[in-house]
Amino acid sequence: MPLVRVHNFSISLDGFGAGEPQSLESPFGHAGERLHQWMFATDFWDPEGGARGVDAAFAARHAVGFGAEVMGANKFGPPGWQDDPDWRGWWGDDPPFHTPTYVLTHRPRPPLEMSGGTTFHFLDASPAEALAVAQQAAGDLDVRLGGGATTIRDFVAAGLVDHLHVVVVPIVLGRGARLWDGLEGIEDAFHVESVSSPTGVTHLTLTRRRGDFGAA
Repeated sequence: MPLVRVHNFSISLDGFGAGEPQSLESPFGHAGERLHQWMFATDFWDPEGGARGVDAAFAARHAVGFGAEVMGANKFGPPGWQDDPDWRGWWGDDPPFHTPTYVLTHRPRPPLEMSGGTTFHFLDASPAEALAVAQQAAGDLDVRLGGGATTIRDFVAAGLVDHLHVVVVPIVLGRGARLWDGLEGIEDAFHVESVSSPTGVTHLTLTRRRGDFGAA
């Protein structure tokens, strides 16, 4: 059965997936790029100069077996992007998704077809409604849940996430968008595995147990 998966979602030691304030110039706020340096150093990100190893092995799973993606509005663009009819996302003309990609926003707009097989669709929908649309598009493949923290939190709370890969980076942000708020008891709904990397990050893999966390 196709799954809903999160991969390579980085958080600080105090649980923040982005700093603040987020803007066009600083997509991750005061966190800068510190949450993602571990991935930039891998051959998944940099095939010519990046390192192999545990981080690269985890990072590469982001690209395997997906037929659609769902993301929150703040992943698609900076605050206020809905007011710019020419905004086409952060990734240029050939975004890295190569599938139908569903952006959750209270201000939908017509679909945006990009190079490389990515088409952005803009939905004003609940997590369950958006997932149903994405699963139909994905067919027999999995759906990737792309973030940010609030979107992942809402999908987990609704019992919709089967696999959650979180990378704990050894920095303290103090403020921003936090992943775990409102998810008390999540460990009862998931099998949790932890792998420490020589780079200092810790890879947490949460695989959903049978049953519905959202209904617990």
